[in-house]
Amino acid sequence: MTNIPTDLLRTLVTVVDLGSFTKAAVSLGLTQPAVSAQIKRLQLLLGGEMFDRSMQGMSLTPQGKMVVSYARRLLSINDQIVRLSTMAPRAELLIRIGVSSDYIASMLSGVLGQFRMRWPDIRFVVRTDYFDSLIRELRYGNLDLLVGLFPTPEPDARHSWAEEVVWVHGGTTRLDRDRPIPLVTYGEPCAYHRLAVAALKGAGLSWEDVFIGPSTASLCGAVRAGLGVMAIMRRVATDCGMAVCEDSALPSLPDLYCGIFVREGGVRSAYDQLAGDIAVAIYGSGHGARKFVAAGAAHKTSPAA
Repeated sequence: MTNIPTDLLRTLVTVVDLGSFTKAAVSLGLTQPAVSAQIKRLQLLLGGEMFDRSMQGMSLTPQGKMVVSYARRLLSINDQIVRLSTMAPRAELLIRIGVSSDYIASMLSGVLGQFRMRWPDIRFVVRTDYFDSLIRELRYGNLDLLVGLFPTPEPDARHSWAEEVVWVHGGTTRLDRDRPIPLVTYGEPCAYHRLAVAALKGAGLSWEDVFIGPSTASLCGAVRAGLGVMAIMRRVATDCGMAVCEDSALPSLPDLYCGIFVREGGVRSAYDQLAGDIAVAIYGSGHGARKFVAAGAAHKTSPAA
């Protein structure tokens, strides 16, 4: 043996940096078993264990610490060489990101800041819109990444997971069973609105849009003011301090799906890395149980441990 495959070293470093085989799998766009298999192959090539099995967490053996130190240097040089041939002209180093939720958009700043430390010439444009409009823009090549919410699994998503959706209400909200359910929403094209209306229709209930707002903050304000009830992700309800509605008059809501899509072409290595970073940041934060779902035949992500 004269060469160590750099993909094995990259997997090892990613596992160590993220402290988890599951998070490393998401970041690298692999399945968790594939990450485990790569670590085993590396250990076989090097003739020693990288992780100390007698210790909790991601504790490295002395050999593992040395390998990780050398691997960082090797990967740094490797990435510099790759950029010489794959980095596009500066005019093309603009990543255009579409987001169908202003709440999720607010979570991107930290991820983009960390990403730019590795890709210092890249700039970002982030805009919000409804999912249907954004997915068209992505397919036309007008967006490079899309982080969206949608009601059913999308096979083209690079990463995808289920999010629990709940009803929220204000302290003064009272539902009159003889009147339509008062809804607070982003408007008809919104995934939340469609989910809420479908659930109410299925339960044989009528409704009326009493407040349509442009942002999570405005909608939460309307709910707190007692204008009506709103369907929202549980993590948003928790972070915004909203009261989950337990009124039996309201039907249960199915999950929504959050997914990250990457366009074909362009600086694909940058897009794929950023998609993985965003998936780790969003999936690993917030509250409530979430699970990954199949994300396309070529890019399946294992359920989180």
